[in-house]
Amino acid sequence: MGHSSSRHNALAGAGDGDGQPPLPSRFSRFRTRLRLRRRDRAAATADCSDSESGRPAVAADEFAGIARIRILKADMRFKDKFFACLSLGERTYRTERSDNTHKPEWNSEKKVVIETNGPHIARISVFETNRFSKNTLVGYCEVDLFDLLTKDLEEEHIEDLALLDPSSSTNAVGTISISCYIEDPVETEQSFARRVLAIVDYDEDGKLSLPEFSDLMKAFGNGLAVNKMEELFRQADTNGDGIVDMDELAALLADQQEKEPIISNCPVCGESLGKYDKINDMIHMTLCFDEGTGNQIMTGGFLTDKQASYGWMFKLSEWANFSSYDVGLRSGSTASHILVFDRRAKRLVEEAIDGKIVLSMRALYQSKVGLTLINTGVKDILKNLSEKQGKKMNSPESAKDIPKFLDLFMGQINMDETKDPIESFKTFNDFFVRQLKPSARPIAYNDQDNIATCAADCRLMAFGSVDESTRFWIKGRKFSIEGLLGADAHSDAFINGSLVIFRLAPQDYHRFHVPVSGTVEKFVEIPGCLYTVNPIAVNSKYCNVFTENKRVVSIISTSEFGKVAFVAIGATMVGSITFLKKEGDYVHKGDEFGYFSFGGSTVICVFEKDAIQFDADLVANSERSLETLVEVGTTLGTSKRNRELQVPDLQKCAVE
Repeated sequence: MGHSSSRHNALAGAGDGDGQPPLPSRFSRFRTRLRLRRRDRAAATADCSDSESGRPAVAADEFAGIARIRILKADMRFKDKFFACLSLGERTYRTERSDNTHKPEWNSEKKVVIETNGPHIARISVFETNRFSKNTLVGYCEVDLFDLLTKDLEEEHIEDLALLDPSSSTNAVGTISISCYIEDPVETEQSFARRVLAIVDYDEDGKLSLPEFSDLMKAFGNGLAVNKMEELFRQADTNGDGIVDMDELAALLADQQEKEPIISNCPVCGESLGKYDKINDMIHMTLCFDEGTGNQIMTGGFLTDKQASYGWMFKLSEWANFSSYDVGLRSGSTASHILVFDRRAKRLVEEAIDGKIVLSMRALYQSKVGLTLINTGVKDILKNLSEKQGKKMNSPESAKDIPKFLDLFMGQINMDETKDPIESFKTFNDFFVRQLKPSARPIAYNDQDNIATCAADCRLMAFGSVDESTRFWIKGRKFSIEGLLGADAHSDAFINGSLVIFRLAPQDYHRFHVPVSGTVEKFVEIPGCLYTVNPIAVNSKYCNVFTENKRVVSIISTSEFGKVAFVAIGATMVGSITFLKKEGDYVHKGDEFGYFSFGGSTVICVFEKDAIQFDADLVANSERSLETLVEVGTTLGTSKRNRELQVPDLQKCAVE
């Protein structure tokens, strides 16, 4: 190089210089911290009754990195043309279509940000293609990025994973090869600085002169950068020859950016930095630089793999404004797609619903014409239709519809969890009210009555008050808790209370469970209509789904939450609501409470004012008008009345 290296000075302190072994690298210490966190999580999950979590949780700012995931190829058991999708959190990316019909090759990569408390389960989905309509999901697998983080692998490595059949997670339809490499946060910073500096390395010799470095600092437009550039350059140029190894200067620049930022705007997109911490600024610039140079092959801009799989007809409908794809009220009411947030995987998913049904519901529930129809006889038609459908689903002939139903909701019904084999169901309703294996839905904190759990496999909304529920979700006329419970079940205890909505879709497990422990005081049956409980109707301002539908109200008296109203609400195609307990029975949290026969349906639980603190993730999603996909037995919230008994981080334990 013609000059002495400053690398020794930069790394001074790595060892004591007198024969002692060097200290572990920052990446090694980073892995060790993550292992401790994973161990504590596993211990908390294995024994949720222990309020002593051992070591404190690692702070979120102790982990920030980028995972470079590359989808290489697949080996399928049948021939077709395929593409793959990568989903993490609320972002999905897709590869191009491979023309290799048996062993598709993509070699497509994407860098994604991972955080300690953020999404970490990446889903890879493989679709067979149909350019003219929609493509078909044929296999999927999930990768826990945290597991990859804890492996002692310094280099990128390849893993072959089984592609699971969407209709049965025990059957494989092929294998897929992926590679994953986790960048050390320090390496991320230095990598970005190195790549930016390379822009002004005009002769591409890996060395920079002061004029070259000055050009870049001036381009940042930051007075501090200009003032610091000579100081940084001299610090690296230890022999004073005016030439510096670019790697060394990148390390110094990254270190300076952490201490006192000299880059105030992203050089690629121009976005102002400093909104979050400094490491996130560097991550932003690293990803932005990759996108700007076209290094990333996967196409982004999708919320779910379902959206990424749609063909040209869907794209045309979006362009013509016939449909839209987004979270919140707009997608639940005026759009053709309903998105929910999967709590376990921390990922957006699209709810399966036939397009013709969506159009008919929008016509009926989202217009004044539909309101007129409802007021002139549609209520009776829906009721009669539901009764006839209920009788049909109880007939032996209805059993032949079970395979069709499983095909319609492929990937959303796991028959491996079902207690009885599919051949044992003599009618469709036998299948619809199927029981699950005892191990399929463990109850979180089963011995702690101050922690409430979810009552159903469902899409959930949680609100601290009626005002919040009507602001973010329920748009019907004059919704109130008194109207929901009826005069015989309502009491002053529920005034200004909080409520949680458990919406069951047809593909869900349709038995509901008790969310709290206590004594069943009474049941009150309230006759009514049978509107759909789909968000398209709930979000409608033209009808009152919850206060007009047929329902059964149960009042449970508890020691931790006071009185809790449990409301089972019928819906279109729901033949009946069946309770398995009677007045005076003591019920334990997680006990099976009853079931809905064929159709979608809803449970609403009303708590007394200031009785429960809902889990933060459920509240945050609800405030976005976004339903959370949950399972029976996962945590719902804690009692505010006995705070000293609460267990820290219960939400993380339940989700993990």
